[in-house]
Amino acid sequence: MSKFWSEKTRQLQPYVPGEQPKIANLVKLNTNENPFPPSPLVLKTMQAVTEDLRLYPDPNADRLKQTIADYYGLSREQIFVGNGSDEVLAQAFAAFFQGKQQLLLPDISYSFYPVYCQLYDVEARYIPLDEHFTINPADYYGAQAGVVFPNPNAPTGCILPLAQVEQILQANPDCVVLVDEAYIDFGGESAVALIADYPNLLVVQTLSKSRSLAGMRIGLALGQAELIEGLERVKNSFNSYPLDRLAQAGAIAAFEDENYFRSTCAKVIENRIWLTKHLSQLGFEVLPSQANFVFASHKNKTAVEIAAELRRHGVVVRHFPQERINNFLRISVGTQQQQQRLIEVLKEMLNP
Repeated sequence: MSKFWSEKTRQLQPYVPGEQPKIANLVKLNTNENPFPPSPLVLKTMQAVTEDLRLYPDPNADRLKQTIADYYGLSREQIFVGNGSDEVLAQAFAAFFQGKQQLLLPDISYSFYPVYCQLYDVEARYIPLDEHFTINPADYYGAQAGVVFPNPNAPTGCILPLAQVEQILQANPDCVVLVDEAYIDFGGESAVALIADYPNLLVVQTLSKSRSLAGMRIGLALGQAELIEGLERVKNSFNSYPLDRLAQAGAIAAFEDENYFRSTCAKVIENRIWLTKHLSQLGFEVLPSQANFVFASHKNKTAVEIAAELRRHGVVVRHFPQERINNFLRISVGTQQQQQRLIEVLKEMLNP
């Protein structure tokens, strides 16, 4: 540790992102990237703005905000954008939960949330998922600082129906309920429909997954104008230009090409169904997923053994050592070719 670090820096346990291996011909199924490329319209639009890169981007991203507002039937004042949903989440923790006690979160969830709690002095209470690895809404009633949960949850992939999300909102009218919808487009129903009725609802989304723009880092938050104003105050005290010209142009095009978006989401869902079926046939228990990944555990072999053997064959999946889920693997939905290779290796391993 450096003698120059602050005490806060010394205490931090940083988030560890999914591995990005530099191995040729790798079947990479560990970080939930979309297996399909972005819309051709995205690439064409981004290329058209390259001549303007000498100029600063619009700090308010007004055209992008209006595009998102039109898409969801909201006003521009109800839209916030940032450099990936991780940054948007961090700014939300700073704006709404900083220094507060009893923020309620699932115990098995996105592992960046505890880092934000450390960074912003938030006292968290982690609520155990039930025996089916799902959220029980009643466990989140009467929060003090607020409530945060992904829907669908990560890394389990399980979803909370919209009616139960609304129960949590109704039970916590005096604090923010943040619903992290990174994977909502792969089979779930967005809580955006509830924004008009609940001033305490903040919905966070990303263009990394369903719109194939993980490499651009584009995130957004949606809520009533008072919440968005709080986020803007934090953003403008930190970085007035979080989204560059390429990102703003590409994001607008991604929302405009609705047919391509729907088509690729449908392909991911189709591949997820195929993957779940074939894993189940090999003796895996696969949790019901509404995301672009599955969460699976084998009855005879440990997750550590399987992950190591897959890697030896050039297939990378993700293992979490956390209690209760340390025998599960999170496997991203891939192309049909990638998934077939995964299943071939698993068959060799499990049926020698």
